[in-house]
Amino acid sequence: MKEEQAVIRVMTMDDYEEVHKLWMGIHGFGIRSIDDSKEGVERFLKRNPNTSMVAVADKRIIGAILCGHDGRRGCLYHVCVHEDYRKHGIGQRMVEACLAALRREQINKVNLIAFCKNEVGNRFWQGMGWSFREDVNYYECIINEENVTVYNP
Repeated sequence: MKEEQAVIRVMTMDDYEEVHKLWMGIHGFGIRSIDDSKEGVERFLKRNPNTSMVAVADKRIIGAILCGHDGRRGCLYHVCVHEDYRKHGIGQRMVEACLAALRREQINKVNLIAFCKNEVGNRFWQGMGWSFREDVNYYECIINEENVTVYNP
């Protein structure tokens, strides 16, 4: 596959079923029961209608990023490319499209979380030149115990 064959465009709710199928097909990918449900993603896209991206090739979605902001800082979630389409610059192009969308909304800083065990993801972010922060601790407070994460085998 040639890099230019993948079209990067803004994600819409019409893409949800195909994006969810992509998520479910990626080894080790974690899906949250509420946040990643159709209703949860719809809420996210309504709040951030222009910043999430999909990559389309061979008439199907082969990559996706949920991207949003709170008015001050952007965040990337669920950055993924189908295993058959990796190493063609698709992830990089999707990230660049998200960053451009955030710049248009006057967002100047972007964060993401990559799990320590996600070797592929960590290599990707290091290769993209993103900075690993050693000066912060990441804390979490779960306020809805029903929103559980299930990891793909």
